Amino acid sequence: MRPWRDGPNDRRNYHHGNLKEALIEAARRFIAERGIGGFTLVDAARLVGVTPAALYRHFRGREALLEELAGRGFAELAARLARALTSRGTPLERFTRMGETYLAFAEEEPAYYAAIFETRGLPTVEKDGGSGVGAPVARPSPFDLLVEALQATFADGFGGVAPRFIALEVWALAHGLATLSAAGHLPRGPGFPDKFELLRAGVLALVHGAAHGPASGRP
Repeated sequence: MRPWRDGPNDRRNYHHGNLKEALIEAARRFIAERGIGGFTLVDAARLVGVTPAALYRHFRGREALLEELAGRGFAELAARLARALTSRGTPLERFTRMGETYLAFAEEEPAYYAAIFETRGLPTVEKDGGSGVGAPVARPSPFDLLVEALQATFADGFGGVAPRFIALEVWALAHGLATLSAAGHLPRGPGFPDKFELLRAGVLALVHGAAHGPASGRP
């Protein structure tokens, strides 16, 4: 964990009228450096130099702040995955590049990544132009993106194997590698492939096996 640049009372990012953005950045910074488990609204308030009561003008609680962070993170992840999917190469190369992009996002944006999974199942809120309050709208998951990508990239399908099954396997592979790598539990050193090499080999095996192997036992 890298140290706080100006100590725990750093207030550089806050000025009147920009408290919401400062709180979001404070949450992102804290979680990236110290993890999501111990994060509270008091931490965000301390980092931007306001009292905890001031936060409730923008967020109803910790979950609301994390949901905002997760929404932004998911939007960024979706944009990166879309760029990977529309890049050059064969369908398998483009889909594999999506997996590599997923791993890179988890490494480069640990706060966004953690918030996405901390808030899974919580709805986002679509704002109404008049009151600013609207009805809850379900946010898709990385799994949904992978299913859509498989269906768009491999139009011929997988010989009766449901794309959602393959997507779940690929997601489990990518998320597992990202989690092990972040925790420092992925073996490293001479003779050990890195997480990107492991992902490429795994995606190749899963997609090739689904397209050319027996479909028995698959949904």
